Amino acid sequence: MIETARLSLRPWTPADRPAFEALVNTPAMMARLGGLKAPADIDAMFARRLEDQARYGFCYWATMLRETGELIGSCGLRIASNYGPEAPVAGMPEIGWRIAEAHWGKGYAREAAAASIAWGWAHLDAPAIGAWTTIANDRSWGLMERLGMRRRPDLDFHLRAHAPDDPVGAMIVYILERPA
Repeated sequence: MIETARLSLRPWTPADRPAFEALVNTPAMMARLGGLKAPADIDAMFARRLEDQARYGFCYWATMLRETGELIGSCGLRIASNYGPEAPVAGMPEIGWRIAEAHWGKGYAREAAAASIAWGWAHLDAPAIGAWTTIANDRSWGLMERLGMRRRPDLDFHLRAHAPDDPVGAMIVYILERPA
């Protein structure tokens, strides 16, 4: 679906479910995102990718190395539809990424994210693309800044599934405005 110099991004298939869990539900990956998730939580996360692709025609896609076809993570866009209508980001295109730790530090997340943003500007009629994470996830918000996104504290929100005092539920928001 999308190809970069080193990566291919494509929709997930049901057969990808075991590989998805192996990539995203590791201690290192989940260290700043609330810890390892139960299989039912991973099932729901994976189902959202399939549902987003079916409903919108895009999702956080499977991300693979072009040269070998190795699945190394997930990156793409989705519509922020599961945070509740009260969330200031509801309905906004959201970019997200998760690259397996064996591939950290190689620029894959940035390459995939830049390609996903370009795809978004070409295919979506949206004034901005957003991204959010916890304050502790400095690697993620650092990439947001390197992508040219700007912090928007006025759009910060708390995930409904987390207690109000749970820092894992406190989302900090970054926005990238559509280029002129």
